[in-house]
Amino acid sequence: SRLTEKGFLSQPHTSAGRTPTPKAFKFYVSKLMEEKQLSVTDEVKVKQQVWDARGEVGRLLREATRVLASQTHLLAMAATDQGKSYCSGYANILDVPEFFDIDLTKHVLSMLDQVEVLMEMFNRDQSEEPLHILIGDDFEDQAFMPVGMVYTKFSLGGTTGALGVLGPVRLDYSYIRPAVRYIGDLLNQIGKEW
Repeated sequence: SRLTEKGFLSQPHTSAGRTPTPKAFKFYVSKLMEEKQLSVTDEVKVKQQVWDARGEVGRLLREATRVLASQTHLLAMAATDQGKSYCSGYANILDVPEFFDIDLTKHVLSMLDQVEVLMEMFNRDQSEEPLHILIGDDFEDQAFMPVGMVYTKFSLGGTTGALGVLGPVRLDYSYIRPAVRYIGDLLNQIGKEW
């Protein structure tokens, strides 16, 4: 009952059992779950691919989202304060049962066409944490209840933005978080040299 009072468990209706809330899920992912580390081989491969595209912001973010989508097998996206967005891995979500729901997939794909909506999502979590997680009702849209998102912020000289992945709530957070963090750190490292 204490977990329910603190907002970690909910009971959708009286005959249902208690289920973890998004608050509980995020607490578990950020405080209790052990992360898997990227292998040295993956780190070298990712760094080489992203590093080679460092000459221009657009090219760099296109490559970063492409590499992130390839590493995570999810939909990867980035958006900047200058109104540009970059996405890769559209086909990846079509392999996920949650996205067999055409209405959900349509909502997600239409969101990607609207940079201001994407940036608003990236700006929902105002914490100082290096990684941010949005789950279910964090999106403030019932259609997104089965969706999870992990993202990080970056700075490339005079351009700031966010990079992340979107998929089902049941993401493999233990692998996704280090992958997003690593590529975000690479972008920030490149940004310091500009």
